[in-house]
Amino acid sequence: MASHLPSATSGKPILDALSGIRQSKPPIWLMRQAGRYLPEYRAMRAQSRSFMEFCFSPKMASEATLQPIKRFGFDAAILFSDILVIPEAMGQPVSFEQGEGPRLAPINDSQDFLRLRDEIDLEVLEPVFETVELVKSQLPAEVAFIGFCGAPWTVASYMIAGKGTPDQAPARLFAYRYPDLFSRLIDRLVRASVNYLERQVRAGVEVVQIFDSWAGVLPDREFEKWCLQPVLSITRQLKARCPGVRIIVFSRGAKTRLVGFLEEASVDALGLDTSDSVSWSARNIQVKKTVQGNLDPLVLLAGGEALVVEVSRILDGFSAGPHIFNLGHGILPATPIEHVELLLKTVRDGR
Repeated sequence: MASHLPSATSGKPILDALSGIRQSKPPIWLMRQAGRYLPEYRAMRAQSRSFMEFCFSPKMASEATLQPIKRFGFDAAILFSDILVIPEAMGQPVSFEQGEGPRLAPINDSQDFLRLRDEIDLEVLEPVFETVELVKSQLPAEVAFIGFCGAPWTVASYMIAGKGTPDQAPARLFAYRYPDLFSRLIDRLVRASVNYLERQVRAGVEVVQIFDSWAGVLPDREFEKWCLQPVLSITRQLKARCPGVRIIVFSRGAKTRLVGFLEEASVDALGLDTSDSVSWSARNIQVKKTVQGNLDPLVLLAGGEALVVEVSRILDGFSAGPHIFNLGHGILPATPIEHVELLLKTVRDGR
């Protein structure tokens, strides 16, 4: 992988980083950068009856996508949507309860599974693709556009439990008790994810991130079967259909098991979570792939000298190779605007 400063670039720092180019100042975007910490987002969200209605409103979702670009000038916009639009388009309605998160009719057995569509209904997701087109038409030339989906394991964990759970025990038990049925669900989610991401790319995104938020709860054998191989199936198929797209995999909690992605040409970068060691990741991951991350969102919430010190440590640790600065998980809603401004100043200007 290249680790030198380039003489010619794409004009989009994140695309350069995803091409393996080390930059003197890494590009930056933040997971959940469009969200509740922004007063302009909260004001707009109050006008919508439900979160899913907001996600399926191209006007609102496109504005939410653009808000952090207008305020902060991040190097990438990420599509405002949710990983659970895929179950919605598979015939499993999703709602969000105030303060309690998503709610779906749980999948308890084969009868529940048979109620799902064999293939994703892309017409249900047309508002998402319209959002992509609206955003693309308004983005500054130097800003990259990131689409996304949830990884099959993470999406399946919500589909089976019908809600978020602390340890994903319902999905883990289901996989042990009904391995063939669970494998069919994962395969269906792989197909749905590829089709969904392809349409995002056709509409205008240049990069996609696959969020496997709950990968870390699985033992090694199950990680290989339900996380690693399904995600690699998605990346290979998507690259075959859309050769120019760049792909970031965020396998939260995978730790040293991230090495399973290193020899895969269809993966351009690996996102690191808060718990990942910078020094280990630089030695073992960054030598082969671009790395992304991995500031603790709580440090951003704290701000001040602690924030400056931690940002500097991460910048120093990843200075030898291609790096995209980001958090190790999503920005917290209580994060002050001025802390984000300090983060950007530190990354772009130094102390």
